[in-house]
Amino acid sequence: MNQILPFPSGTNSPSKRPAQVAFDRQELSAILNVYGQMVSKGDWKDYAMDFLRDKAVFSVYRRASEHALYRIEKVPALRKKQGQFSVVAPGGLVLKRGHDLQTVLKVFDKARFRSL
Repeated sequence: MNQILPFPSGTNSPSKRPAQVAFDRQELSAILNVYGQMVSKGDWKDYAMDFLRDKAVFSVYRRASEHALYRIEKVPALRKKQGQFSVVAPGGLVLKRGHDLQTVLKVFDKARFRSL
């Protein structure tokens, strides 16, 4: 008389990954800080956030009707490899990747951003 009981929603569940990946409060604050600076300069106008099973994406736009100018991605599967944070340009070119979001976001600093 073996009964199959469902796993409780606590730590003993078979999958310890969340249903979707999201930015935490500090990460989102750092991203929105850069976004606000770029909006005040008139470079960016709109953004979108996507929370998927394998990654979280913050996309920035010059106009709402265009393709994303840049994507800031968080992919936890790459945490122990290249780093879970990256900035991706149109066409899929990875501009910067790393373990620390603040360091990755420095790609948008004044001196470096002019050359992109």
